[in-house]
Amino acid sequence: MAATMASLFLKTPTPYPSFPKTQKSLFTPSVNFPVPARKSSRTRAGTRISCGLIDPDGGKLVELFVEESQKDFKRGQALSLPSIRLSKIDLQWVHVLSEGWASPLKGFMRESEFLQTLHFNSLRLGDGSVVNMSVPIVLAVDDSQKQRIGSASSVALLDDRNNPIAILKDIEIYKHNKEERIARTWGTTAPGLPYVEETIKNAGNWLIGGDLEVIEPVKYYDGLDRFRLSPAELREEFTRRNADAVFAFQLRNPVHNGHALLMTDTRRRLLEMGYKNPVLLLHPLGGYTKADDVPLSWRMKQHEKVLEDGVLDPETTVVSIFPSPMHYAGPTEVQWHAKARINAGANFYIVGRDPAGMSHPLEKRDLYDADHGKKVLSMAPGLERLNILPFKVAAYDKTQSKMAFFDPSRAQDFLFISGTKVHCCG
Repeated sequence: MAATMASLFLKTPTPYPSFPKTQKSLFTPSVNFPVPARKSSRTRAGTRISCGLIDPDGGKLVELFVEESQKDFKRGQALSLPSIRLSKIDLQWVHVLSEGWASPLKGFMRESEFLQTLHFNSLRLGDGSVVNMSVPIVLAVDDSQKQRIGSASSVALLDDRNNPIAILKDIEIYKHNKEERIARTWGTTAPGLPYVEETIKNAGNWLIGGDLEVIEPVKYYDGLDRFRLSPAELREEFTRRNADAVFAFQLRNPVHNGHALLMTDTRRRLLEMGYKNPVLLLHPLGGYTKADDVPLSWRMKQHEKVLEDGVLDPETTVVSIFPSPMHYAGPTEVQWHAKARINAGANFYIVGRDPAGMSHPLEKRDLYDADHGKKVLSMAPGLERLNILPFKVAAYDKTQSKMAFFDPSRAQDFLFISGTKVHCCG
C-alpha cells in the first residue's frame, strides 16, 4: 500500500512540518436530496472527538459555545460590556471559530498568534508541536471603539440587529499594520484585491484578540442552514457511515461532470489502495466571495442535481457548506482550506490548478503561479498528516461521447468547456 500511495499522492516530506474558475452553466430547479440530520447537542470546548478519524489539530476539537444553562447569564453580562457591532464577514469568522474549524484557536487572534500566522503560516503550541495557520483571523476596531473599550477586559460582539452573539474576554488590543498584513497574506499590495477592499482597506487601525464565548450559533436563514454542518457533526456523520477515509473537495463555483469524474475516480483509487469505505466530503465555500463568483444558492442547486442524477453516490457523499470567507490569496490561503478540513475529519484533500487564486487586479495574468498551490501544500508546516491529491484535468472525449481525463497524446479528441480547461475552484 505504501508504494501505491507514493505513486498516487503528493505527501508532505518529513521531518519538517507539513482551485481556478469553472464555467457558468445552466441550472435546474431546486430538488431535495439527503443530508445528514443536525444534532441538537454540541461538543463542548476541550472535548476530544473519538471517532476513528484523523485527530483535529492540537489533538482535540475546540468549540466555543456557551453551555445552555449559562446563556441567559451571558446575555445579561454582554449588556453591561462595551460592544462591537460585527460586519457580515466578522460574523462569518465568529461562525468559523465557534465550530472549531480553526482549532486550536480559542478566539480572534492576539498579537503573538497574528505574527506567527503572518511570518510562519503556523502556530507553535505549548507542547512544542506545530499546527498550520496561514490566514489571520482577526477583528479590527477603530480609534473611537478602542477609546470606548478603555480598560475593560471583555467586550460584547453584536449582530446587525444589536443582539449579543458572543463575548470576547481577556482581550488584547494591538496595532493593525494593514500594509504588512496585506503584503504577507497576498504577496502584493496592488489595489483591487477583493477581500482587502471589502474588509481591510477601511477597517480600523487596531486589532482586538481574545477568547470567544459564543452565546448563539450563527444562522443565516437562507434555506441552506441544514447544509452547514460543524466539524463535530461531520465527524459524527462519517463515523455513522463507517468511513475509513475521508477525501475533501472544495468548490466556489458550480460542480460539473468533469469534477464528478475526478471525485468518482478518486474514490476508485482509494478502494484500490485497500480502503473499504472512503467517503467524499463535497464542501463548497459558503462565506464571502467576490461579486463575479456564482452565488451559493445557485451552486447548491448544481450540487443537488449531480446527486439527484446519480453522477455522485449519495451513500458515499456528504454535502456540506464550509462557512469561511474567501481571501483569494493563492498558496497562502489554500493551506487554510486544507487545515480546516483536517478538523472536520478529512485525511485526503483534492487540490487543483491555482487553488484559491484569481486574476491579477491590474494586469492581464494570473496573480499566482498555477502549480504553486499544490507544491506548497506538499511542504507546508503542520500539514504532514494530510494526503494531497493533485487534480486531474477532465474534458469531453469525442471518441467516447462522455467526460474523460485528458490524454495529451490525442488532444484532438477532447473538447474543453467554452474552449478552456475544466478545472476546480479553490
